[in-house]
Order: sequence, then structure tokens, then C-alpha cells
Amino acid sequence: MADFSSLGLSDWLIQQCKQVGINKPTEVQENCVPAILQGRDCMGCAKTGSGKTAAFVLPVLQKLSEDPYGIFCLVLTPTRELAYQISEQFRVLGKPLGLRECIIVGGMDMVAQALELSNQPHVVVATPGRLADHIRSSNTFSMRRIQFLILDEADRLLEQGCTDFTKDLEVILGFLPAKRQTLLFSATLTDTLQELKTIAMNQPFFWESKSETRTVDELDQRYILTAEKVKDAYLVHLIQKFTDEHDDWSIIIFTNMCKTCQILSMMLREFNFPTITLHSMMKQKQRFANLAKFKAGVYKVLIATDVAARGLDIPTVQVVINHNTPGLPKIYIHRVGRTARAGRHGVSITLVTQYDIHLVHSIEEQTQIKLKDYPVQEKEVLKILTHVNVTRRQCEIKLESTEFDEKKETNKRKQMILEGKDPELEAKRKAELEKIRSQKKKFKQKIQENIDRQRKGQMKNKRIKTTANCDQEAV
Repeated sequence: MADFSSLGLSDWLIQQCKQVGINKPTEVQENCVPAILQGRDCMGCAKTGSGKTAAFVLPVLQKLSEDPYGIFCLVLTPTRELAYQISEQFRVLGKPLGLRECIIVGGMDMVAQALELSNQPHVVVATPGRLADHIRSSNTFSMRRIQFLILDEADRLLEQGCTDFTKDLEVILGFLPAKRQTLLFSATLTDTLQELKTIAMNQPFFWESKSETRTVDELDQRYILTAEKVKDAYLVHLIQKFTDEHDDWSIIIFTNMCKTCQILSMMLREFNFPTITLHSMMKQKQRFANLAKFKAGVYKVLIATDVAARGLDIPTVQVVINHNTPGLPKIYIHRVGRTARAGRHGVSITLVTQYDIHLVHSIEEQTQIKLKDYPVQEKEVLKILTHVNVTRRQCEIKLESTEFDEKKETNKRKQMILEGKDPELEAKRKAELEKIRSQKKKFKQKIQENIDRQRKGQMKNKRIKTTANCDQEAV
């Protein structure tokens, strides 16, 4: 393995890496850093926990030290938590430069952010929605001289889905100079990223981890096959087992909904397991406070939605439990990537119901790893089953009394207003889109009905002809 000096990095930067405990480059850094320093566009695809953030932070800091001015680099990322984490890496590694970085994410005061942008920080780390809002509403800052545009978790930024960044990215890209270096990094290589490989960029350099697996070797990947009604009892049993055997272990439990996240937290507290939550319905300050408490080891159990699945570097997590089997293999990859980071060992356990077998097969196909059964004493689980189910129901009733669902809608409206959107107009737009989808569906159904009718007619004609031919032959 090469050392940092052979990659072309300056002595001051190598020294700074050593001070923060980075002594040797990882594979993604070894391959991507030289290409970026040569001025080439770069697309890097490597496993979670493989050091992708430093792979772009280090060459950007090197270039910045040669000619420090204005807004030099823009980093776009899909989540607020990841934006803060990236900013922290820039701050720590860029300390000798007196680096000025700025975080532009939703849920924070736009006026204060606008002032920060007008002061021309060296590095801006942003989520696309909030930065696009600033560009639309303000002319107090310019990004016409930036040298680097970086898309971290590029697959999620570029793919259209439940969170579609397309319009915001169009606004941002129109605000940036055409002449720049563009760097894309991700843990999962999607069809969208494959298409980008064919686009002629600035001497594009593409690097993908040679390993067929998408998860690290140090990760022990397990599953427990369970009925839906027994799943929570298995969860409580697992938490009890790990906390009894290893009181210093940190555990992340992933689930698919904010409401489920809250219910599980309430339920586990009833069993005397101190837990904290991390989901999109929480206020920004509370999310960061909870994350900080978990990182510091104040709480050992974090229950989170997929808002915590991407990019968050919490080195001391020993166990990840998937309370639900992820519908997409790449979500599974990002979730389990929160443990076994930077060469450490970790365990992931997925609770699989009878309806999730096909999802497990998809995960195994994508990761090229066969999940192993996790041994559990079923008798111990059945002992607590009734207690767990009763406690869960009590927690659901208690949560319903707090008008959790109504608060969710209120928070959505507040967020829209903060982003400069009219909730009423957004609701109308959503209704219109639903109407269009419904019309398209009906249209497709009519076409299919016509096709089926024509096929039936053709089959009927064939049968008539066949019968006629048989009659002629008989005569």
C-alpha cells in the first residue's frame, strides 16, 4: 500500500492527517487522490466506511492552499447530518489553512445563512433544496469562480425517487461555472451513475472497488426468520442479550417509519433500555443533539429511520439491527455500513418475516454474500412475547394520544414555509399529479383491454377457421 507522500500531497497535509489518526491511505484514496490532483473529473464508488470523504477533502485542501480565495468548493449531499459530518472533516483537516466553511441546510435560519454566504467562505457544504432556495431568492453571493463541485452519495442525489433533487440541481448547476472539476462519490453504483460514465467530462477518471462484495469483510451479516407478530419480542431479546454481554457496545436499530421509530423507543424504555431516536420529524437541533449523545456514548441504543443510514461515521457502533428488511439492496448496504467501519469488526442482524424472503435474496445477489442464520433460543423469546406485545400496544395508544400524525402534517407545512413554498399550492400540485397518474393508469388499462379484446377476437377467428377446415376435410 502507498503512503500519502506518494499520492502527491503536501507535507503539512500529511502531518495534519497523522494528527487526526489517518496514517495510511485507503484504497479509494490511493486511486482517486492523484487523479483529482491532476485536475481530472472523478467518479469513485467504494464500500461504506472506506474513506471516501477524505478522498475528496484532501485534494481540495491541497489545491486551496495553492490559491485560497472566495467560494472555492461546493459539496452537495442528500442529508443534513451528512452535511455537518463532511464540514467537520474539512474543518479538522483544513485547520492549518484557517479554512472557513459554511453549512447550508434546511431547518436553519435563512437570513443567517445568507450572511455566511455573502462572506465568501472557502467551502460550502449544502443540501440541494436549501441552496437552491438561496440562489432563487438572493443575489448577495456568487459561485462563478468555484473550482470544485462534489456530489457525495451521488446515487441518491441524481436518482429520481421519493426525494427528487432534479429541479434543485438544475438551479444550482445553472449558477455554477462550466469550467470546474466535478467529483462524484457513492457506495452503490446505480444505472444513473453508469450512464454518467459515458458522458464526456474533464478527462474523466472512474474508479470502482474491485471487490465483488458491497460490504466489508469485517462485517458479520446475519438474519433471524420470524413471524411478524413475534418480531418485537426478538428485538427486545437481542438488545437484552447484547447489553448483558457487552455493556459498552453501541447499537443502531433501523426501521422504515418515523412513527415505528418512536413506538420502538417508547417500548424499549419500558424494558429499562435507555434509547434515543433519529428521524426526519424531529427538530434539527434535537437530531444533532441526539446524534452527539450517541457518538459520545451517553446512550448506547439509537433507533433511527434511513435518515441515519447514509454516510454517518460513528466508529464505535458494534451492532446494526434491521427491524424491517429494506426494500432495496442499496438501502441495506448503507444501513449495515454504519458498523464495521475503518477496519473494525461489527455485526448486522436483519429481522426477516415470511413476506421478506425475496428481499433477502435480492440483498444476497447484490452484496455477493450469503446471510447466515443468527442462533436464538426461541424459548427465551416466547417467555417475553406476551409482555412485549402488550407493552407495544400501550405505547401505540400513548403515542396516538399525543397527536403524532397531526404533528407530522404540521411539521411538513412548517418545512414548506421555511423553504419558501406555499403548502396550499403544493397540496393542489400533489392532487393534480395524482389525478394525472390516475388518468394514465386508466388509459393504460383501456389500451390493455383493447389489446386483450383483439387477441380474443383473433383466437376466435382462428378457432372458426380451424373448425371450417375440419368440416371441409370431413366432407
